[in-house]
Amino acid sequence: MRRAAAIAVLGAAAALAACSGPSGHRVLTFFFDGVPPPASAAAPARHGEGSLPASLAAQPREHGPYAAKLCDGCHESGQANALVLPADQLCGKCHTLDLKARYVHGPLNAGGCVTCHDPHRSSHAYLLVADSAVFCLTCHERRALRPVEGHAEGAASCTVCHEAHMSDRPYLLR
Repeated sequence: MRRAAAIAVLGAAAALAACSGPSGHRVLTFFFDGVPPPASAAAPARHGEGSLPASLAAQPREHGPYAAKLCDGCHESGQANALVLPADQLCGKCHTLDLKARYVHGPLNAGGCVTCHDPHRSSHAYLLVADSAVFCLTCHERRALRPVEGHAEGAASCTVCHEAHMSDRPYLLR
């Protein structure tokens, strides 16, 4: 009985040790999105709170399966970049979003996650393909936005007022 308890304690200690440092980060990011980089005391920003602190902004982030070199989770083995599912269905294999909101962002509704997110690695929060402070303006023209104070030049990040994926309010408002 004592031996079983000792083994359990050692197993728990090993598990806790695996959750720190680069190896633990690879394991955690495989299972969870938004895991902060290792040795970082700063918490990542949540959607709507702007981007990550400048000290973390340039640090590359990797999609969990990519970081763990589990390419066959998305790609056919031995095939040159062939996907295991059609691109518009692939992200839904692991990531679940309940699309029951009244308004759904167009790329998400069409299964175009890679319009906004890089499936491998990015130096931007949430694996975005560009900086979140100006990211939405790669598709949405500033001059086409309704003239409201929040849309002024140099205003806060779009996700302060708008949900990135879906909302029950028009214009994906929070």
